[in-house]
Amino acid sequence: MKLRKVTAATAVVLALAVSATACGENKKDKEGGGSSGGGGKITIGIKFDQPGIGQKTPQGYSGFDVDVATYVAKKLGYSADKIEWKESKSADRETMLQRGDVDFIAASYSITPERQKLVDFAGPYLLAHQDVLVRADDNSIKSPSDLNKKKLCSVVGSTSAQNVHDKLAPKAKLQEYPTYSACLTGLQNKAIDALTTDDSILAGYAAQSQFKGKFKLGGFKMTNENYGIGVKKGSDLKAKINKALEEMVSSGEWQKAVDKNFGPANYKNEPAPKIGDIKS
Repeated sequence: MKLRKVTAATAVVLALAVSATACGENKKDKEGGGSSGGGGKITIGIKFDQPGIGQKTPQGYSGFDVDVATYVAKKLGYSADKIEWKESKSADRETMLQRGDVDFIAASYSITPERQKLVDFAGPYLLAHQDVLVRADDNSIKSPSDLNKKKLCSVVGSTSAQNVHDKLAPKAKLQEYPTYSACLTGLQNKAIDALTTDDSILAGYAAQSQFKGKFKLGGFKMTNENYGIGVKKGSDLKAKINKALEEMVSSGEWQKAVDKNFGPANYKNEPAPKIGDIKS
């Protein structure tokens, strides 16, 4: 009886040890440790609903952020078939990184002092600006002040339109739509006069085949939006991702990704930003 008790206790100890070892290995794989990737998978957060930036389609995933993330993952040792894409909505990004739901996030993720208190950022890898999108045949909006008395659209919960109203065009008539796609339909149908958000996002929508030639960017550059790749606070992935981003730019692949995803909208992109150079 005594022998059976000892044996059972020993078995429990061994089982716990094996479990702890396995957990340690899984955690290491999850964090993307090692330049070879260890043959495991990497989980990356992107937007699923932003054409030209990050979009999930029946054919797979596409957009500038997807191209950047895929390049970075390859440099970390993960081929495209080893990537698990996870939707990262704006309000969930910090929580997803803190919980370890994803290894990194590339999702039109602007670097701000508030966010830097919660997560770390590699990059920036794109300098975007708040802008407006108008109909291609509308020449009445040549500066932000021309938005006065115009119907200005943004999505529910966004501060973009309110910022324009408060700082640049106090007589603009704000319109809130549930999605950017709904704003585009309203713009096309002349129910609204302009749509505002980041120029990269606007270019992504305008570059869709069904909208080609129908819209144009104002080119107003009303704010600076420094897109970074979010990682968990203190993660050693930050340095590795920064190196990958530098290689993407020097190889020419960065510009190719810009041209492919934003080119049809005649997007005049800023040069690739230097790592750590955050424009206020």
